[in-house]
Order: sequence, then structure tokens, then C-alpha cells
Amino acid sequence: MLASSLRDARGRRGSMIALVLVVAAAAAGCGQQNTEGRSPSYLIVESLQAASGAAASTFSGSLDSDVVTNVQTTIGEQQVLQPTVYEDLGQVKLRMALKDGGNGMAVASPTPVNSVTVTRYHVDFKRSDGRNTPGVDVPYGFDGAATGTIGADGSVLTFVLVRAQAKLEAPLKALRGGGGAIVISTMAEVTFYGTDQNGNTVSVVGMISVNFADWGDPSSSGQ
Repeated sequence: MLASSLRDARGRRGSMIALVLVVAAAAAGCGQQNTEGRSPSYLIVESLQAASGAAASTFSGSLDSDVVTNVQTTIGEQQVLQPTVYEDLGQVKLRMALKDGGNGMAVASPTPVNSVTVTRYHVDFKRSDGRNTPGVDVPYGFDGAATGTIGADGSVLTFVLVRAQAKLEAPLKALRGGGGAIVISTMAEVTFYGTDQNGNTVSVVGMISVNFADWGDPSSSGQ
């Protein structure tokens, strides 16, 4: 009886240790990328949206990027469809938070020094099938500039997500004339870089789906 009770106690203790280890491992992996570095601040991506260049004010959680848009224009006295290439825009809402939020008795509040000024970003396109050669399978990655100071209330930055020149290069150029029958589906990985007001570097990553094709043009419907 005593031996059985000891075995049960050891079993319960082993289960509790295993549970603690699992919880610790989960906590270690949560938000690790956002909270590394010397800065007491880190950035949170609250939303990442995109808009086609042909409808630059309409943002959504994924992007159907049109490699060429036929725009109705007048030449002389005749209306024609002019093939046009637009760059596509991204829009991100970022918020700053403190790594050390204090405890239940003393909650830490951010100061202006903790604000993060974002100055640049990097975009990489990736495919789920692993075919990721730039200029062959996906557009080339690139660096861009976008500046804004992010506080605890958050701020919105607008930036170029798909460059116009990407639609004039392989592999997107080959999609022209496909009528949407050929689609290159990618995930855009966008990394935003900045510094807090003491000069400590801060970065954060967001992802958004981008599907490239020669999509139908609203301006040419019925033509």
C-alpha cells in the first residue's frame, strides 16, 4: 500500500514537472523575434493590408496584384485601352510596447523615449512549394524607405509592397495576356526596421498573401 502511494506521488510529481517544462518552452517561443535586442521597447504588427495600384484606396488582408492594367483613355477622338503598370501599396499598423510591463502592483508606463522611429523595410516573396529563386519563381526582394514614429497608441505607415519594375521583369512579365489563367501565389514577408529614441535597434516581421496574375480590369469590363 505504501509502495503504491509512493509510486502515485512520484507519478504526479513527474507530470507536474513535465507540465512546467512544456509551459516554459511555449513561453520561450512566444514573441521571441519581437522582443530580442537591447531596446526596452518592441513593435507589434496589429494589421498588415495591401491595395492594388489600380484601386489604391481599397485595402484588404490579401492582394491580387495585376501585372498589367488596361486603362481606358482617349487618343484623338477615339477611346482605347492603354496597358499600364502600377505599383501596389501596403499599409501596416504598428504599436509599441514595453518588454517589462511591470507587475500587478506597479505597472510600467512607456515614455516618449520608448517610442520607436521606423525608417526602412525589406520585402521578400516566398512560395509555399519551396520554389523561391528570385527572378525565376518569385519577384526580387527589395529594400524601401518608410518613416514614422510609433508610440503606445500605434501608427499607420503606407509603403510600396510591389514595385512597378517587378511587373516588367521575370517571372511576372510572362503572366501578361494570361487573363488570370496563370497565377503565381506568394507570401510577402515584410520586415520593418527602426530605433528607439536612445538609438537601440528594433525590428518586426509581418506576412501577407500576394497573388500575381493578369487579372481582369474593371475599366475594360464589357469591352
